[in-house]
Amino acid sequence: MSRVLLSLLPLALVSAAAPSPAPVFTPEAFRSHVTFLADDLLEGRDTGSRGHEIAARYVASHFEALGLKPGGYKGGWYQQVPFQKTRRGETPGTLTLSGSRAAGKWTHGQDVIIGINSLEPKTDLSAGIVFVGYGLSDKALGIDDYKGLDVRGKIVVVLSGFPKGMPSEIGAHLSDHKAEQAEAHGAIGTISIDTIQSAAARPWSVRQRYADGSHYDWVAPDGKPHVEAPGLRASASADDTVARALLAGATQTLEQIRAEADQQGGRPKGFALAGTVRIAAETVSERLTSPNVVGVLPGADPKLAPEVVILSAHLDHIGISKARAGDPPNKDRINNGALDNASGIATMLEVARAAATAPVKPRRTLVFLASTAEEKGLLGADYYAHFPTVPLASIVADVDLDMPLLIYPFTDVIAFGADHSTLGKVVADAARPMNIALSPDPMPEEGIFTRSDHYRFVEQGIPAVFLATGYANGGEAAWKRFFANAYHQPADDMNQPIDWTAGARFAEVNYRITRALADADQAPRWYARDYFGDLFAPTAAKASH
Repeated sequence: MSRVLLSLLPLALVSAAAPSPAPVFTPEAFRSHVTFLADDLLEGRDTGSRGHEIAARYVASHFEALGLKPGGYKGGWYQQVPFQKTRRGETPGTLTLSGSRAAGKWTHGQDVIIGINSLEPKTDLSAGIVFVGYGLSDKALGIDDYKGLDVRGKIVVVLSGFPKGMPSEIGAHLSDHKAEQAEAHGAIGTISIDTIQSAAARPWSVRQRYADGSHYDWVAPDGKPHVEAPGLRASASADDTVARALLAGATQTLEQIRAEADQQGGRPKGFALAGTVRIAAETVSERLTSPNVVGVLPGADPKLAPEVVILSAHLDHIGISKARAGDPPNKDRINNGALDNASGIATMLEVARAAATAPVKPRRTLVFLASTAEEKGLLGADYYAHFPTVPLASIVADVDLDMPLLIYPFTDVIAFGADHSTLGKVVADAARPMNIALSPDPMPEEGIFTRSDHYRFVEQGIPAVFLATGYANGGEAAWKRFFANAYHQPADDMNQPIDWTAGARFAEVNYRITRALADADQAPRWYARDYFGDLFAPTAAKASH
């Protein structure tokens, strides 16, 4: 196989010294990491599993061999993250509507999916109901879907997603925080119903497939699970049958609401609903731990070494799927996660090798973070962002590597979040000498900005991007095939036509980006008047566009 070499062109940003002679990135080295991490013996690297522990030791052993410093707890490589795993009890949850002309009772997994309450082993909640449109509230944007509505002590019925025409990353963020907004307005429960868009993006049958999975929360030092909206005692999602029942006799029908929501900028107004909803459910919980793996390469410049650049990638995947009725005895149920995210970890390890062995070391300190429980809700990264093993104020940037699709010769990359800070220019400038373009988000409807580990650093006010391969040169078709046939399925294994030269090339461009961040005279900054910079880092110095 051919070898992919870094050219001797200088990095785009000013540095104390160029990293020369250039390190070598080979397809063989990249493949060796993915081969190990995606092996059946690791059984899909589920959070808390033996397979994930083996993967963590693999990463730690490579960090040690490279001469990195342990960046975990107690002088070791691991930051053990405590979790509560909560599953449903033996009795399925139910949602009951009474006092309405469409009264009825529905069981979890059929017409409703009842959310898991990590704080209450037995939930039995009855309350009035109020429709609140999309359930969004944001002073900076002048949005308040709760205006004029009294939802105190009520269960709110909310539309999934966000209005058409709203910037996708802002919309994804607001959607991610609907529970907190409901709690802030006094609600004690939520029921989510579909728009035309959300039903098409994730059909009810797909949601039913995952309805019985366990829920994870990291555990705070006080011993309680970390829950973003602890005042919300119950939650559910409803299919069309239940949605129509909840709206029976209302001033607008479900079809009218959906038609309005499907217009550009359409934001249906809220109103009180008839009847009372009772949500009942039982849960069983257990405690476990799973490690983040942290390696540190100290900076070489005394002035800049106190500043930290993080390169992160999640090490976990989703483990072994449950057997289904009619499955043949030899059916493959191991979700190996070769591209999600053994390829991201392989990239991180190759960048760490290149940085650690470079004759001229990076000026800033580099932290390499292999996080756990990303598939459970970005939990390992969220724990690290809340309890970092370096001072939080010292972290100047995070570049996250999640599921680079390496089944075609990519010619562009997507840096989700690039428009919000000077990180976007760093990525573009570092990739340009390799003839790799920086492209905008090609799938804004997926809300990917809030769905990977970098977002947890954004929430702490740290400029961050999530880097993936782009849609050019056959990428769009490759991404669509992968989502349809392999994403979170056993087919994401070593039998895929993985382009290992593309893997080496992806490692190279990420080394360039990492060195540009580590060696630049000035750390990345949020852009002035950027929504996320103003929200999460209001007092930080800003850059002009």
